[in-house]
Amino acid sequence: MTSTPAARTQNLRVLEGRFVLGRVSDIRTVAADADLLALVLGPDGGAAMFRDDTAEDGWAALWNGDDAHDPEATGMLSAIVAPLAAGELPVWTAASYDGDLVLVPAHRLEEAVGILRRAGHQVAM
Repeated sequence: MTSTPAARTQNLRVLEGRFVLGRVSDIRTVAADADLLALVLGPDGGAAMFRDDTAEDGWAALWNGDDAHDPEATGMLSAIVAPLAAGELPVWTAASYDGDLVLVPAHRLEEAVGILRRAGHQVAM
């Protein structure tokens, strides 16, 4: 399999809703329902991202998996996160088999979309 260059532009779309991040210490307490966007387990227990449209400090989610990329492709996530970091936007990320979720503070979504578009990415709202 060939790797994708880091400079590759991507098609992203903004997912509907707002999301909140919560610490998970016991996976049995996490309900696998339609409001669960991502569950990440690590040595610290983990984190879950849930949809909560009423959250004042919620996150907006961008998804690049509609055009699935090979799991061995290199630079896919960094091509999205690097311009956001340069713009001093905080991000939270999670990956699935076909793509990546990149979350930015909801109140800075328009700014994030502008940064990504200037970096050459297509972003559907």
